[in-house]
Amino acid sequence: MQKQRMERRLWIAIYFVLIFAPLLILLLAPRPAGRTFWRELSVSLGFAGLALMGLQFIPTGRLPLMSEAFPMDVLYDFHHRLSIVAFILTLAHPVILFIQNPYTLLLLNIFTAPWRARAAAAATVLLIVLVISSAKRLALGLSYEAWRLLHDLLSVGVVALALYHIFNVNYYTSIPLQRWLWIVMGLIWTVMILYIRVVKPWQLLQRPYEVVEVIRERGETWSLVLEPVGHPGVPFRAGQVAWLSIGHSPFRIEEHPFSYASSAEHPERLVFGIKELGDFTSTIGSISPGAKAYVDGPYGTFDLERHSEKNHVFIAGGIGSAPVMSMLRTLADREDERQLQFFYGNRSWEEVIFREELEALQERLNLEIIHVLENPSEDWECEEGYITKDVIERNLACPAHKCVYFICGPLPMIELVENSLVELSVSHKDMHEISRDHAFELTREKIYSESYKMA
Repeated sequence: MQKQRMERRLWIAIYFVLIFAPLLILLLAPRPAGRTFWRELSVSLGFAGLALMGLQFIPTGRLPLMSEAFPMDVLYDFHHRLSIVAFILTLAHPVILFIQNPYTLLLLNIFTAPWRARAAAAATVLLIVLVISSAKRLALGLSYEAWRLLHDLLSVGVVALALYHIFNVNYYTSIPLQRWLWIVMGLIWTVMILYIRVVKPWQLLQRPYEVVEVIRERGETWSLVLEPVGHPGVPFRAGQVAWLSIGHSPFRIEEHPFSYASSAEHPERLVFGIKELGDFTSTIGSISPGAKAYVDGPYGTFDLERHSEKNHVFIAGGIGSAPVMSMLRTLADREDERQLQFFYGNRSWEEVIFREELEALQERLNLEIIHVLENPSEDWECEEGYITKDVIERNLACPAHKCVYFICGPLPMIELVENSLVELSVSHKDMHEISRDHAFELTREKIYSESYKMA
Protein backbone atom coordinates (compact mmCIF):
# COMPACT_ATOMS: atom_id res chain seq x y z
CA MET A 1 0.00 0.00 0.00
CA GLN A 2 2.87 2.36 0.78
CA LYS A 3 4.35 1.73 -2.69
CA GLN A 4 0.97 2.41 -4.27
CA ARG A 5 0.65 5.73 -2.42
CA MET A 6 4.12 6.76 -3.61
CA GLU A 7 3.23 5.85 -7.20
CA ARG A 8 0.03 7.89 -6.98
CA ARG A 9 1.87 10.94 -5.67
CA LEU A 10 4.48 10.64 -8.42
CA TRP A 11 1.83 10.44 -11.17
CA ILE A 12 -0.11 13.37 -9.73
CA ALA A 13 3.08 15.43 -9.50
CA ILE A 14 4.02 14.67 -13.13
CA TYR A 15 0.50 15.47 -14.29
CA PHE A 16 0.32 18.84 -12.58
CA VAL A 17 3.86 19.81 -13.58
CA LEU A 18 2.84 19.32 -17.21
CA ILE A 19 -0.35 21.34 -16.69
CA PHE A 20 1.30 24.28 -14.98
CA ALA A 21 4.61 24.32 -16.89
CA PRO A 22 3.26 26.67 -19.63
CA LEU A 23 2.02 29.08 -16.95
CA LEU A 24 5.31 29.03 -15.05
CA ILE A 25 7.19 29.86 -18.23
CA LEU A 26 4.65 32.58 -18.96
CA LEU A 27 5.25 34.11 -15.52
CA LEU A 28 9.00 33.64 -15.14
CA ALA A 29 10.53 33.76 -18.61
CA PRO A 30 11.16 37.05 -20.47
CA ARG A 31 8.20 37.83 -22.71
CA PRO A 32 7.08 40.57 -25.07
CA ALA A 33 5.85 43.68 -23.25
CA GLY A 34 2.72 45.74 -23.77
CA ARG A 35 0.03 43.21 -22.95
CA THR A 36 -2.83 44.08 -20.59
CA PHE A 37 -3.67 42.01 -17.52
CA TRP A 38 -6.85 40.63 -19.11
CA ARG A 39 -5.07 39.53 -22.26
CA GLU A 40 -2.39 37.84 -20.15
CA LEU A 41 -5.10 36.14 -18.09
CA SER A 42 -6.88 35.02 -21.25
CA VAL A 43 -3.72 33.45 -22.65
CA SER A 44 -2.92 31.80 -19.31
CA LEU A 45 -6.35 30.19 -19.16
CA GLY A 46 -6.08 29.09 -22.77
CA PHE A 47 -2.69 27.48 -22.15
CA ALA A 48 -3.97 25.68 -19.05
CA GLY A 49 -7.08 24.48 -20.90
CA LEU A 50 -5.06 23.17 -23.85
CA ALA A 51 -2.57 21.41 -21.57
CA LEU A 52 -5.45 19.76 -19.72
CA MET A 53 -7.16 18.70 -22.94
CA GLY A 54 -4.03 17.12 -24.36
CA LEU A 55 -3.22 15.33 -21.13
CA GLN A 56 -6.64 13.64 -21.14
CA PHE A 57 -5.10 11.04 -23.46
CA ILE A 58 -3.06 9.77 -20.49
CA PRO A 59 -5.62 8.61 -17.87
CA THR A 60 -7.76 6.95 -20.57
CA GLY A 61 -4.78 5.26 -22.24
CA ARG A 62 -4.77 2.34 -19.79
CA LEU A 63 -1.08 2.67 -19.11
CA PRO A 64 -0.09 -0.38 -17.03
CA LEU A 65 1.93 1.65 -14.53
CA MET A 66 -0.89 4.15 -13.98
CA SER A 67 -3.58 1.47 -13.70
CA GLU A 68 -1.50 -0.19 -10.98
CA ALA A 69 -1.54 3.02 -8.96
CA PHE A 70 -5.17 4.14 -9.38
CA PRO A 71 -8.52 2.33 -9.50
CA MET A 72 -10.02 2.45 -13.00
CA ASP A 73 -13.11 4.20 -11.58
CA VAL A 74 -10.88 6.98 -10.29
CA LEU A 75 -9.00 7.38 -13.58
CA TYR A 76 -12.14 7.72 -15.68
CA ASP A 77 -13.86 9.96 -13.14
CA PHE A 78 -10.69 12.08 -13.09
CA HIS A 79 -10.78 12.25 -16.89
CA HIS A 80 -14.45 13.28 -16.87
CA ARG A 81 -14.03 16.02 -14.28
CA LEU A 82 -10.84 17.47 -15.72
CA SER A 83 -12.38 17.47 -19.19
CA ILE A 84 -15.09 19.79 -17.89
CA VAL A 85 -12.45 22.05 -16.31
CA ALA A 86 -10.47 22.05 -19.57
CA PHE A 87 -13.60 23.02 -21.52
CA ILE A 88 -14.34 25.95 -19.17
CA LEU A 89 -10.76 27.22 -19.20
CA THR A 90 -10.47 26.94 -22.98
CA LEU A 91 -13.78 28.70 -23.57
CA ALA A 92 -12.78 31.46 -21.13
CA HIS A 93 -9.81 32.32 -23.37
CA PRO A 94 -11.79 33.80 -26.33
CA VAL A 95 -14.61 35.11 -24.12
CA ILE A 96 -12.22 37.28 -22.09
CA LEU A 97 -10.57 38.50 -25.28
CA PHE A 98 -13.91 39.52 -26.78
CA ILE A 99 -14.98 41.34 -23.62
CA GLN A 100 -11.62 43.06 -23.14
CA ASN A 101 -11.33 44.08 -26.78
CA PRO A 102 -14.55 43.83 -28.85
CA TYR A 103 -12.48 44.48 -31.98
CA THR A 104 -11.30 40.87 -31.76
CA LEU A 105 -14.85 39.76 -32.66
CA LEU A 106 -13.86 40.47 -36.26
CA LEU A 107 -11.70 37.37 -36.06
CA LEU A 108 -14.88 35.28 -36.12
CA ASN A 109 -15.41 36.24 -39.77
CA ILE A 110 -14.08 33.12 -41.45
CA PHE A 111 -13.80 34.90 -44.81
CA THR A 112 -11.44 37.65 -43.65
CA ALA A 113 -9.80 36.23 -40.53
CA PRO A 114 -6.24 34.88 -40.74
CA TRP A 115 -5.81 31.12 -40.70
CA ARG A 116 -4.59 31.11 -37.12
CA ALA A 117 -7.93 32.66 -36.05
CA ARG A 118 -9.90 30.25 -38.25
CA ALA A 119 -8.08 27.34 -36.57
CA ALA A 120 -9.00 28.70 -33.14
CA ALA A 121 -12.65 29.11 -34.12
CA ALA A 122 -12.77 25.62 -35.62
CA ALA A 123 -11.17 24.14 -32.49
CA THR A 124 -13.77 25.87 -30.32
CA VAL A 125 -16.66 24.55 -32.43
CA LEU A 126 -15.25 21.01 -32.35
CA LEU A 127 -14.77 21.27 -28.59
CA ILE A 128 -18.40 22.28 -28.08
CA VAL A 129 -19.56 19.39 -30.29
CA LEU A 130 -17.29 17.05 -28.31
CA VAL A 131 -18.81 18.11 -24.99
CA ILE A 132 -22.42 17.97 -26.22
CA SER A 133 -22.01 14.57 -27.88
CA SER A 134 -20.43 13.17 -24.70
CA ALA A 135 -23.03 14.58 -22.33
CA LYS A 136 -26.01 13.76 -24.56
CA ARG A 137 -24.86 10.55 -26.25
CA LEU A 138 -27.98 8.55 -25.45
CA ALA A 139 -30.34 11.42 -26.28
CA LEU A 140 -28.60 11.81 -29.65
CA GLY A 141 -29.02 8.10 -30.35
CA LEU A 142 -25.28 7.47 -30.71
CA SER A 143 -24.09 3.93 -30.11
CA TYR A 144 -21.11 3.57 -27.80
CA GLU A 145 -18.84 2.61 -30.69
CA ALA A 146 -19.97 5.53 -32.88
CA TRP A 147 -19.60 7.96 -29.99
CA ARG A 148 -16.14 6.67 -29.16
CA LEU A 149 -14.92 7.07 -32.72
CA LEU A 150 -16.41 10.57 -32.85
CA HIS A 151 -14.91 11.39 -29.46
CA ASP A 152 -11.43 10.34 -30.60
CA LEU A 153 -11.61 12.24 -33.90
CA LEU A 154 -12.93 15.40 -32.25
CA SER A 155 -10.32 15.24 -29.48
CA VAL A 156 -7.45 14.95 -31.93
CA GLY A 157 -8.94 17.70 -34.10
CA VAL A 158 -9.33 20.12 -31.18
CA VAL A 159 -5.77 19.63 -29.94
CA ALA A 160 -4.22 19.78 -33.44
CA LEU A 161 -6.06 22.99 -34.38
CA ALA A 162 -5.25 24.57 -31.01
CA LEU A 163 -1.55 23.83 -31.44
CA TYR A 164 -1.65 25.25 -34.96
CA HIS A 165 -3.25 28.39 -33.52
CA ILE A 166 -0.71 29.06 -30.77
CA PHE A 167 2.32 28.35 -32.99
CA ASN A 168 1.05 30.65 -35.74
CA VAL A 169 0.14 33.46 -33.35
CA ASN A 170 3.82 33.09 -32.44
CA TYR A 171 3.69 35.64 -29.64
CA TYR A 172 4.36 33.70 -26.48
CA THR A 173 5.74 30.72 -28.39
CA SER A 174 8.43 32.98 -29.80
CA ILE A 175 10.11 32.35 -26.44
CA PRO A 176 12.26 29.25 -27.12
CA LEU A 177 11.45 27.54 -23.80
CA GLN A 178 7.70 27.95 -24.33
CA ARG A 179 7.94 26.78 -27.93
CA TRP A 180 9.92 23.67 -27.00
CA LEU A 181 7.55 22.87 -24.16
CA TRP A 182 4.58 22.79 -26.53
CA ILE A 183 6.55 20.74 -29.05
CA VAL A 184 7.32 18.19 -26.31
CA MET A 185 3.69 18.22 -25.17
CA GLY A 186 2.53 17.62 -28.73
CA LEU A 187 4.97 14.71 -29.04
CA ILE A 188 3.68 13.19 -25.77
CA TRP A 189 0.10 13.39 -27.02
CA THR A 190 1.07 11.90 -30.38
CA VAL A 191 2.89 9.03 -28.69
CA MET A 192 -0.16 8.35 -26.51
CA ILE A 193 -2.46 8.25 -29.53
CA LEU A 194 -0.12 5.87 -31.35
CA TYR A 195 0.15 3.69 -28.25
CA ILE A 196 -3.63 3.50 -27.83
CA ARG A 197 -4.57 3.00 -31.48
CA VAL A 198 -1.52 1.20 -32.96
CA VAL A 199 0.87 -0.32 -30.42
CA LYS A 200 -1.69 -1.78 -28.02
CA PRO A 201 -3.90 -3.39 -30.75
CA TRP A 202 -0.74 -4.86 -32.33
CA GLN A 203 0.23 -6.35 -28.95
CA LEU A 204 -3.23 -7.86 -28.59
CA LEU A 205 -2.94 -9.47 -32.03
CA GLN A 206 0.00 -11.45 -30.67
CA ARG A 207 -2.16 -12.84 -27.83
CA PRO A 208 -5.44 -14.10 -29.34
CA TYR A 209 -8.09 -15.99 -27.39
CA GLU A 210 -10.91 -18.26 -28.47
CA VAL A 211 -14.44 -18.54 -27.14
CA VAL A 212 -14.83 -22.13 -25.89
CA GLU A 213 -18.15 -21.92 -24.02
CA VAL A 214 -21.11 -19.59 -23.62
CA ILE A 215 -23.01 -20.69 -20.50
CA ARG A 216 -26.48 -19.41 -19.58
CA GLU A 217 -26.70 -18.32 -15.96
CA ARG A 218 -29.61 -17.04 -13.90
CA GLY A 219 -30.79 -13.46 -14.12
CA GLU A 220 -30.33 -12.98 -17.90
CA THR A 221 -26.60 -13.46 -17.47
CA TRP A 222 -24.03 -15.42 -19.45
CA SER A 223 -20.62 -16.80 -18.55
CA LEU A 224 -18.31 -16.23 -21.49
CA VAL A 225 -15.39 -18.67 -21.32
CA LEU A 226 -12.17 -17.94 -23.23
CA GLU A 227 -8.94 -19.86 -23.67
CA PRO A 228 -5.63 -18.53 -25.06
CA VAL A 229 -4.46 -19.56 -28.51
CA GLY A 230 -0.73 -20.12 -28.94
CA HIS A 231 0.26 -18.65 -25.57
CA PRO A 232 -0.19 -19.60 -21.88
CA GLY A 233 -2.52 -16.73 -21.03
CA VAL A 234 -1.90 -13.47 -19.20
CA PRO A 235 -1.83 -13.57 -15.37
CA PHE A 236 -4.33 -11.37 -13.56
CA ARG A 237 -5.41 -10.66 -9.99
CA ALA A 238 -8.84 -11.73 -8.81
CA GLY A 239 -11.28 -8.81 -9.14
CA GLN A 240 -9.55 -6.97 -11.97
CA VAL A 241 -11.06 -5.73 -15.24
CA ALA A 242 -10.33 -6.36 -18.93
CA TRP A 243 -11.64 -4.95 -22.22
CA LEU A 244 -12.92 -7.58 -24.68
CA SER A 245 -12.92 -7.47 -28.48
CA ILE A 246 -14.88 -10.43 -29.84
CA GLY A 247 -15.16 -11.56 -33.45
CA HIS A 248 -13.13 -8.72 -34.94
CA SER A 249 -9.67 -7.15 -35.03
CA PRO A 250 -8.51 -5.22 -31.94
CA PHE A 251 -7.77 -2.30 -34.27
CA ARG A 252 -11.51 -1.68 -34.51
CA ILE A 253 -12.93 0.78 -32.02
CA GLU A 254 -15.28 -1.76 -30.52
CA GLU A 255 -14.36 -3.19 -27.14
CA HIS A 256 -16.25 -3.65 -23.90
CA PRO A 257 -14.98 -3.77 -20.29
CA PHE A 258 -15.92 -6.57 -17.90
CA SER A 259 -14.60 -7.91 -14.63
CA TYR A 260 -12.84 -11.25 -14.57
CA ALA A 261 -15.09 -13.83 -12.91
CA SER A 262 -12.65 -16.76 -13.06
CA SER A 263 -9.94 -17.91 -10.69
CA ALA A 264 -6.65 -16.05 -10.89
CA GLU A 265 -4.98 -19.43 -10.37
CA HIS A 266 -6.03 -20.42 -13.90
CA PRO A 267 -5.14 -17.70 -16.44
CA GLU A 268 -5.37 -20.40 -19.11
CA ARG A 269 -9.18 -20.34 -18.77
CA LEU A 270 -10.89 -16.96 -18.44
CA VAL A 271 -14.52 -16.47 -17.45
CA PHE A 272 -16.46 -13.21 -17.70
CA GLY A 273 -19.95 -12.85 -16.23
CA ILE A 274 -22.01 -10.65 -18.58
CA LYS A 275 -25.60 -9.56 -18.01
CA GLU A 276 -27.95 -8.69 -20.89
CA LEU A 277 -28.35 -4.94 -20.50
CA GLY A 278 -27.23 -3.21 -23.70
CA ASP A 279 -26.74 -3.55 -27.46
CA PHE A 280 -23.59 -5.66 -27.12
CA THR A 281 -24.41 -7.58 -23.95
CA SER A 282 -27.76 -8.69 -25.36
CA THR A 283 -25.89 -10.55 -28.13
CA ILE A 284 -23.60 -12.60 -25.85
CA GLY A 285 -25.86 -15.66 -26.02
CA SER A 286 -25.52 -15.77 -29.81
CA ILE A 287 -21.71 -15.92 -29.80
CA SER A 288 -20.55 -19.25 -31.15
CA PRO A 289 -17.70 -21.29 -29.65
CA GLY A 290 -14.64 -20.86 -31.82
CA ALA A 291 -15.04 -17.10 -32.21
CA LYS A 292 -11.78 -15.23 -31.92
CA ALA A 293 -11.39 -12.78 -29.04
CA TYR A 294 -8.81 -10.35 -27.71
CA VAL A 295 -8.36 -9.44 -24.04
CA ASP A 296 -6.89 -6.07 -23.12
CA GLY A 297 -6.08 -6.47 -19.47
CA PRO A 298 -5.78 -6.91 -16.62
CA TYR A 299 -6.39 -3.46 -15.12
CA GLY A 300 -7.43 -1.98 -11.81
CA THR A 301 -6.60 -2.12 -8.13
CA PHE A 302 -9.78 -3.89 -6.98
CA ASP A 303 -8.13 -7.19 -6.13
CA LEU A 304 -7.31 -9.60 -3.34
CA GLU A 305 -3.55 -9.36 -3.30
CA ARG A 306 -3.33 -5.88 -1.79
CA HIS A 307 -5.63 -6.66 1.14
CA SER A 308 -4.82 -10.06 2.61
CA GLU A 309 -4.31 -9.23 6.28
CA LYS A 310 -7.94 -9.29 7.54
CA ASN A 311 -11.12 -11.30 7.23
CA HIS A 312 -12.87 -10.52 3.98
CA VAL A 313 -16.44 -9.29 3.62
CA PHE A 314 -17.84 -9.14 0.08
CA ILE A 315 -20.86 -6.97 -0.73
CA ALA A 316 -22.39 -7.03 -4.21
CA GLY A 317 -25.57 -6.31 -6.09
CA GLY A 318 -26.67 -8.34 -9.13
CA ILE A 319 -23.93 -8.74 -11.74
CA GLY A 320 -21.61 -6.95 -9.31
CA SER A 321 -20.98 -10.51 -8.13
CA ALA A 322 -18.70 -11.17 -11.14
CA PRO A 323 -15.46 -9.85 -9.55
CA VAL A 324 -16.53 -11.40 -6.23
CA MET A 325 -16.82 -14.78 -7.97
CA SER A 326 -13.27 -14.30 -9.23
CA MET A 327 -12.12 -13.71 -5.68
CA LEU A 328 -14.07 -16.63 -4.19
CA ARG A 329 -12.98 -19.04 -6.92
CA THR A 330 -9.37 -17.94 -6.40
CA LEU A 331 -9.55 -18.38 -2.62
CA ALA A 332 -11.13 -21.82 -3.08
CA ASP A 333 -8.33 -22.92 -5.42
CA ARG A 334 -5.82 -21.70 -2.81
CA GLU A 335 -7.65 -23.62 -0.08
CA ASP A 336 -7.89 -20.43 1.95
CA GLU A 337 -9.26 -21.00 5.45
CA ARG A 338 -10.03 -17.48 6.63
CA GLN A 339 -13.52 -16.41 7.59
CA LEU A 340 -15.47 -15.00 4.62
CA GLN A 341 -18.90 -13.43 4.31
CA PHE A 342 -20.77 -12.44 1.17
CA PHE A 343 -23.73 -10.04 1.35
CA TYR A 344 -25.46 -10.49 -1.99
CA GLY A 345 -28.38 -8.28 -3.03
CA ASN A 346 -30.79 -9.19 -5.82
CA ARG A 347 -34.36 -8.45 -6.80
CA SER A 348 -35.63 -12.04 -6.42
CA TRP A 349 -34.41 -15.55 -5.58
CA GLU A 350 -34.68 -16.67 -9.20
CA GLU A 351 -32.35 -13.85 -10.30
CA VAL A 352 -29.49 -14.77 -7.96
CA ILE A 353 -26.63 -15.21 -10.42
CA PHE A 354 -24.19 -18.11 -9.77
CA ARG A 355 -26.58 -19.34 -7.04
CA GLU A 356 -25.74 -23.04 -7.31
CA GLU A 357 -22.00 -22.49 -7.50
CA LEU A 358 -22.11 -20.17 -4.49
CA GLU A 359 -23.74 -22.97 -2.52
CA ALA A 360 -20.99 -25.36 -3.64
CA LEU A 361 -18.27 -22.87 -2.70
CA GLN A 362 -19.51 -22.94 0.90
CA GLU A 363 -18.26 -26.55 0.99
CA ARG A 364 -14.77 -25.49 -0.11
CA LEU A 365 -14.44 -22.27 1.90
CA ASN A 366 -15.23 -20.96 5.36
CA LEU A 367 -17.92 -18.87 3.62
CA GLU A 368 -21.27 -17.55 4.77
CA ILE A 369 -23.63 -16.05 2.19
CA ILE A 370 -26.25 -13.54 3.28
CA HIS A 371 -28.83 -13.17 0.52
CA VAL A 372 -30.77 -9.90 0.56
CA LEU A 373 -33.81 -9.84 -1.74
CA GLU A 374 -35.70 -6.76 -2.81
CA ASN A 375 -38.85 -8.70 -3.81
CA PRO A 376 -38.81 -11.98 -1.87
CA SER A 377 -41.52 -14.63 -1.94
CA GLU A 378 -43.96 -14.89 0.95
CA ASP A 379 -42.09 -17.82 2.52
CA TRP A 380 -38.68 -16.04 2.42
CA GLU A 381 -37.15 -16.11 5.92
CA CYS A 382 -33.83 -14.31 5.37
CA GLU A 383 -32.93 -10.65 4.79
CA GLU A 384 -35.06 -8.55 2.50
CA GLY A 385 -34.93 -5.00 1.13
CA TYR A 386 -31.47 -3.50 0.72
CA ILE A 387 -28.00 -3.98 2.17
CA THR A 388 -28.27 -1.38 4.92
CA LYS A 389 -26.42 -0.73 8.16
CA ASP A 390 -28.91 -2.86 10.09
CA VAL A 391 -28.50 -5.80 7.70
CA ILE A 392 -24.71 -5.62 7.89
CA GLU A 393 -24.60 -5.15 11.66
CA ARG A 394 -27.07 -7.96 12.25
CA ASN A 395 -25.06 -10.51 10.24
CA LEU A 396 -21.39 -9.60 10.62
CA ALA A 397 -19.49 -12.51 12.13
CA CYS A 398 -16.69 -10.35 13.53
CA PRO A 399 -16.31 -6.72 14.70
CA ALA A 400 -16.83 -4.38 11.75
CA HIS A 401 -13.45 -2.66 12.13
CA LYS A 402 -11.59 -5.98 11.93
CA CYS A 403 -12.68 -6.76 8.37
CA VAL A 404 -11.77 -5.54 4.90
CA TYR A 405 -14.71 -4.91 2.56
CA PHE A 406 -14.94 -5.48 -1.20
CA ILE A 407 -17.99 -3.72 -2.64
CA CYS A 408 -19.30 -3.98 -6.20
CA GLY A 409 -22.64 -2.86 -7.58
CA PRO A 410 -24.53 0.15 -8.90
CA LEU A 411 -23.37 3.49 -7.55
CA PRO A 412 -26.44 4.10 -5.33
CA MET A 413 -25.83 0.73 -3.66
CA ILE A 414 -22.15 1.51 -3.10
CA GLU A 415 -23.00 4.87 -1.55
CA LEU A 416 -25.58 3.29 0.76
CA VAL A 417 -23.18 0.54 1.83
CA GLU A 418 -20.23 2.88 2.39
CA ASN A 419 -22.34 5.25 4.49
CA SER A 420 -23.52 2.27 6.53
CA LEU A 421 -19.96 1.06 7.09
CA VAL A 422 -18.85 4.53 8.18
CA GLU A 423 -21.62 4.48 10.78
CA LEU A 424 -20.20 1.15 11.94
CA SER A 425 -16.78 2.84 12.47
CA VAL A 426 -15.13 1.18 9.46
CA SER A 427 -12.17 3.11 8.06
CA HIS A 428 -12.26 4.14 4.40
CA LYS A 429 -8.92 2.40 3.89
CA ASP A 430 -10.71 -0.89 4.60
CA MET A 431 -13.37 -0.25 1.93
CA HIS A 432 -12.53 -1.17 -1.65
CA GLU A 433 -15.11 -0.72 -4.36
CA ILE A 434 -15.63 -1.03 -8.06
CA SER A 435 -18.78 0.39 -9.60
CA ARG A 436 -20.93 -1.30 -12.20
CA ASP A 437 -22.00 2.22 -13.27
CA HIS A 438 -18.54 3.11 -14.58
CA ALA A 439 -18.15 6.18 -16.76
CA PHE A 440 -16.33 3.78 -19.10
CA GLU A 441 -19.52 1.84 -19.94
CA LEU A 442 -19.36 -1.20 -17.69
CA THR A 443 -22.71 -2.97 -17.69
CA ARG A 444 -25.33 -1.36 -15.53
CA GLU A 445 -28.18 -2.87 -13.57
CA LYS A 446 -30.46 0.06 -14.26
CA ILE A 447 -33.61 -1.10 -12.49
CA TYR A 448 -31.75 -2.33 -9.43
CA SER A 449 -29.74 0.90 -9.37
CA GLU A 450 -32.88 3.01 -9.47
CA SER A 451 -34.33 0.99 -6.60
CA TYR A 452 -31.31 1.75 -4.44
CA LYS A 453 -31.64 5.46 -5.21
CA MET A 454 -34.97 5.39 -3.42
CA ALA A 455 -33.74 3.29 -0.49
